[in-house]
Amino acid sequence: MNVLPFDGHAIAPETAAFLGGQHRLLIDGAWVDGSGEHVTRDPATGLELARFATGGAAEVDAAVAAARRAFHGAWGRMTVSDRTAILFRLARIMEANARLLTELDIVDNGMPGFIAGLTTANCVEMVDYYAGAVMRIEGTTTAPPRHIAAETEALTYTLREPVGVAGLIVPWNVPLSTAILKLAPALAAGCTVVMKPSEETPLSVLALGQMILDAGFPAGVVNIVNGFGGDCGAALAAHPGVDKISFTGSTVTGKKIVQAALGNLKKVSLELGGKSPVVVMPDADLALAVPGVALATFFLQGQNCMAGTRIFAHEAVHDALVEGVAAFAAGMKLGHGLDPATMQGPMISDAHSAKVMGYIEAGKAAGATLVCGGEKLDRPGNFIPPTIFADCRPDMSIVHDEIFGPVMAVQKFATTDLDAIADLANDTPFGLSGSVWTSDLSTAHRMVKRIRAGHVSINCHGAVGTNIPFGGFGQSGWGREFGREGLDAYLETKAVTARL
Repeated sequence: MNVLPFDGHAIAPETAAFLGGQHRLLIDGAWVDGSGEHVTRDPATGLELARFATGGAAEVDAAVAAARRAFHGAWGRMTVSDRTAILFRLARIMEANARLLTELDIVDNGMPGFIAGLTTANCVEMVDYYAGAVMRIEGTTTAPPRHIAAETEALTYTLREPVGVAGLIVPWNVPLSTAILKLAPALAAGCTVVMKPSEETPLSVLALGQMILDAGFPAGVVNIVNGFGGDCGAALAAHPGVDKISFTGSTVTGKKIVQAALGNLKKVSLELGGKSPVVVMPDADLALAVPGVALATFFLQGQNCMAGTRIFAHEAVHDALVEGVAAFAAGMKLGHGLDPATMQGPMISDAHSAKVMGYIEAGKAAGATLVCGGEKLDRPGNFIPPTIFADCRPDMSIVHDEIFGPVMAVQKFATTDLDAIADLANDTPFGLSGSVWTSDLSTAHRMVKRIRAGHVSINCHGAVGTNIPFGGFGQSGWGREFGREGLDAYLETKAVTARL
């Protein structure tokens, strides 16, 4: 295919070559045809990027069978030192191909280049982190059962063993990063994998698949089946040969995953929706809070689960905060992610853009005060500018629903009672992230304790890292990713007692 004109911005020759190649399914160590085909587009221009093969239940069956053979075969017999070495080798290959991976996420997802570059670097770091963790997977010794110890000497110890075949369902909003934060710990634990990228953004995961082959992973250890959630994803979630599902996406789909997993009671990890509170206290440093609160909502176009979209501002700072955030938003350049000046890209698709605009219209109709934004840009692509609503109420859909777009809902409060403020912040079924902005560390830590969320930051927002566990309370999901907890999610504990 012809190389596209990305709004006049160049891509690397290797990226152009990849886009012009074939995009198939990776099953049992080989690229194979699927039963269907789909197209992926650059959301900043609407132009076609590539066509790729898709699969359904039959392809999932083949991939799971290959993963099972590898689990009991070459991968299961591999020493921990060899498993460590192959993961480190993958990290170096990814590092050498960082521009390719970065540019694929930019053109396939629409994210700004500074975000894509950061996530690619973080992905290399994650593979290195979990490669280094392989030799630290350890059991324990403990006292044997009383009735055995009363009769004879005995030894009781535990083993940490891989769960088995893991199904990894990857969303479209940060495709490479979400794939790696599941894949790296799964492989480090000794699992084999069937991965389903999003049909919206398959390209960086497919490029990763070739790097996995180049690193020398045995056939069947990592399988990639492109497809749609209703057939491919559903088949993977329900498959009796899959021992664990890790899913990132909407809460609605997460509940369907749980139902599908009941057949063989497979283990399930879910990182789901969020409607994260951002609490700005009267003594907040606005020089920090203004850009921090703006980016809490508008980072990655608001298309991220930990976006801080419910802003609670004390009346003493409310007006200055709203004015400052609006000014910051006005200075955010919207454009193609390949433009280094771009701070916000497009919505992922026409359909998602329409959904976000529906919420904006609902906010206007409900009586919220539109401070800025609120209209889709009249240009190719799905660009919605940073949108701020003030005078919001808890009953408004822009306040209680996850919009997954650049829409901020500000509510004013007057109290200094921390329990009362926490009641406002916790008025949501979600509990993924949040932040508190204050100059008083005592207030900060007391407030953090009261916010019901799995990840809360002080004077910053969304401070995620490879070594920091991340996950939610309530309807934001089950389990944790990143850090030691991310590895534990792919391990079983076996207790052993031996008479001596």
